[in-house]
Amino acid sequence: MDPVLIGEILAGLMFFGVIAFLLLGFPVAFTLAGTSILFAFVGLYFGVFDMSNLRSLASRYTGYMTNEVLVAVPLFIFMGVMLERSQIAEQLLSTMGRLFGDMRGGLGISVILVGTLLAASTGVVGATVVTMGLISLPAMMRAGYDPKLACGAICASGTLGQIIPPSTVLIFMGDMIAGMHSQVQMSLGNFAPTTVSVGDLFAGAFIPGLLLVGLYLLFIIYKAIFDPQSCPATPVPPEEKKGLWKEILFALIPPLLLIMAVLGSILGGVATPTEAASVGAVGATLLSALRGQLRANIFVEVARRTAVITSMIFIILFGASVFAIVFRQMGGDNLVEEFLTAMPGGALGAMITVMFIMFVLGFILDTFEIIFIVLPITAPTLLMLGIDPVWLGVMIGVNLQTSFLTPPFGFSLFYLRGVAPNSISTMMIYRGAVPFVGLQIVAIALLFLFPDLVLWLPSILF
Repeated sequence: MDPVLIGEILAGLMFFGVIAFLLLGFPVAFTLAGTSILFAFVGLYFGVFDMSNLRSLASRYTGYMTNEVLVAVPLFIFMGVMLERSQIAEQLLSTMGRLFGDMRGGLGISVILVGTLLAASTGVVGATVVTMGLISLPAMMRAGYDPKLACGAICASGTLGQIIPPSTVLIFMGDMIAGMHSQVQMSLGNFAPTTVSVGDLFAGAFIPGLLLVGLYLLFIIYKAIFDPQSCPATPVPPEEKKGLWKEILFALIPPLLLIMAVLGSILGGVATPTEAASVGAVGATLLSALRGQLRANIFVEVARRTAVITSMIFIILFGASVFAIVFRQMGGDNLVEEFLTAMPGGALGAMITVMFIMFVLGFILDTFEIIFIVLPITAPTLLMLGIDPVWLGVMIGVNLQTSFLTPPFGFSLFYLRGVAPNSISTMMIYRGAVPFVGLQIVAIALLFLFPDLVLWLPSILF
């Protein structure tokens, strides 16, 4: 049999083998590396893989650790965890709930707005969902909200941190797509390609993020008008309204100033994401200190959680590097290229195919797992076909946001299940998330039809 064909078959089997082992519950990073090494030995037996290719792993890992762009990841995580400990979410939810309490759907609107602010200031999905689940879910249940609507609103708003900058997902994708774009352009004979940065992706994701927020709010308003029993008003006594605006300003201004300092410096071209992240980490620490929340034990806890989350992400990246080397050397990239270029509809047909595959994988895999496995083997072909790199990154970001919401393995659903009372069944949480998954699909369709929603702001700013 042709060695090229054997290599492509093994590469395809390795891809599905990784997914099969993940479904069995094996740890992601070790599954990626272990399955890849197993298939590397099989490839060595058939003469389609040379073990010396694995020597490049050391330089890859060193490159990740010395990459200045990726230094922003632990800094943004530190900022998010520190802000979570400063109890900003609790204050925002209580004040917003009283502000919108007199209108039907007011609590739901408050949850969406607070989720947006937390996404732009923390970007930590698990912390946002858990915090709002502990505070707002009991309040919504007492107010007579439909449990499905309450759970869906909390889970969906908590996932906004995956697309609204600063997002760790966008940082990794920006760094990966930048390298791929340069390689593709040089292979096409363009030795002075236009660079793509994390700032470009941040700018491109800004309007789509607000689009999602708008769709979520419209859905809550729709339910308030046509199904008022699902989201009744929660009238606030007049005595509780005294000094409400002062409380709102006190709760809003500090995080808004921090958001403007971090995102404004990036989008304005004043600072790189890494520099802005360091400012954000220091700003979050000062904000926590001003609120009287910064104590030695809290600082240690924040540092430990930051280290755990960062290590979890990077160990997956290290495992994915082994997968990428073995997959490519056995001809998997040629297999993917042939598959995508054969799709009807040209570049858009290939893009739709990749987006569909990622959407389906979102039912069973985490966002970072999909990015580190699928992006390196599909993005080069899509870029070769002429897909704009910024549009590609933002589209994938919005698509993968649904992986947090899609049953049965959506992480937001798990986070909420962990803090929801026993009266809230798992099926209620699943059914509550379905309409918001539909809204995600609507947003993806709008971004397909109107690419300028993504590309306009980067073209103006940069």
